Amino acid sequence: MKIYTQLNFGGNCEEAFRFYEKNLGGKVLFIMHQDEAPGSAPTGPAGKAVIHARLAIGDTILMGNDVPPSVFQNIRSVYIYLSVDSSEEAERAYAILAEDGQVFGPLQETFYATRFGQLRDQFGVSWSIIHERAMNSKRLAPNYLQVIDPS
Repeated sequence: MKIYTQLNFGGNCEEAFRFYEKNLGGKVLFIMHQDEAPGSAPTGPAGKAVIHARLAIGDTILMGNDVPPSVFQNIRSVYIYLSVDSSEEAERAYAILAEDGQVFGPLQETFYATRFGQLRDQFGVSWSIIHERAMNSKRLAPNYLQVIDPS
């Protein structure tokens, strides 16, 4: 069994996935538009709506599709958690994603990260960007997301 994150967009799924591919080192694996689906007859803007897209970023696959702009709302209460290998990469990714977006938390040093910040990008997707700090606590493992034995 696998769990994937699926992102809904208000008509710009392909643009968003191409942006992430270019700027986050991802790879668009698949994009299908409504007018390419077997038995489909939509034309015009409805035909260009993405009905299924896959993007690989590192070992993660994001799914995406367009929903009608009239029902689209920015993603709430869910963040894509982007863990990077250096403070410099965190700063680069944060700056790119923050452009034309909305910053919730500035990129800064914390007790658990050399850099951590949160934002919503220009496509309405919320991100947590982190470069994790090595931890030496019994309660926090070196990678604080991994499961640890509390005993």
